[in-house]
Formats: sequence, C-alpha cells, structure tokens
Amino acid sequence: MIYFDTSYLVRLYYRDPGADAVRALAATDHLACAAHGQAEMIAAFHRKLREGAIRAVSYAALVGQLEAHIQAGAFRWIPQSGDILSRIRKVYAKLPPSVFLRAADAVHLATAAESGFREVYSNDAHLLAAAKHFGLAGKNVI
Repeated sequence: MIYFDTSYLVRLYYRDPGADAVRALAATDHLACAAHGQAEMIAAFHRKLREGAIRAVSYAALVGQLEAHIQAGAFRWIPQSGDILSRIRKVYAKLPPSVFLRAADAVHLATAAESGFREVYSNDAHLLAAAKHFGLAGKNVI
C-alpha cells in the first residue's frame, strides 16, 4: 500500500504537471490517504472551477468520478484518531521554528506515520521537508 497526499490524488483525476508519473506509480499498488483528503480533493477541483481551468460540467464529472471510486473502495481512507492528533501535538512541540508545516500537511504525515507507512508521496515541498520529523521519508516522482 502507498500513501499519497492530496496533491498526488488530484493528479489521478486532473492532468496537472507530473500526472503521468503519479498515475504510473499509483498503478503499482493500492492507495491510502487521510480521510480529510476527500475534502481537500473536492476543494482542489472546486478551485479549478473557480479559477476557470475547468467548466461546471467537468467539475461535476470529477466529483462524480471521485464519488464512484470512493464507493467502489478504490482508496483506503484512514480516519484521524486520538493517536494521530497526539502525534501532531508532539511533533509541533519539538518542531524547529524554521520548519514550515501546515496543519493539513501535519494530518497527512501523522496519519501515515501512525498507520505504519515508512514513506509518503507528494509534490508539496513543505510536506516533503517536514516528513522526517514524523519518521517518514518524503518521496516525489514528479
């Protein structure tokens, strides 16, 4: 099983730069993500609609595709438990002030770490740089 953050999951549905490499990696194993990644994906699709990158019909198709895949069990959505939130608090308590770590990225990293993953895939430079603070290797195939 491979842990993808939302930046990679969106590339499964939308041809952002690097989509082919992400899709090739996704084809090698099952995919997991923090449950909140569902909300992040819909928000990313909506941002593309808002910015004019896609039309309403394409947005509806993306949302429909994602829903069908969720219902079919295409992803392992990992819920955020107390252990995950505790891990976030512990990491932030010791995090050097120079590390830029957004809360949503911390959720991804703690979820992956607490779920036994050793690496997390993303193209988010901040998430990748913070991965080591959660005992993870940050990987980017783009």
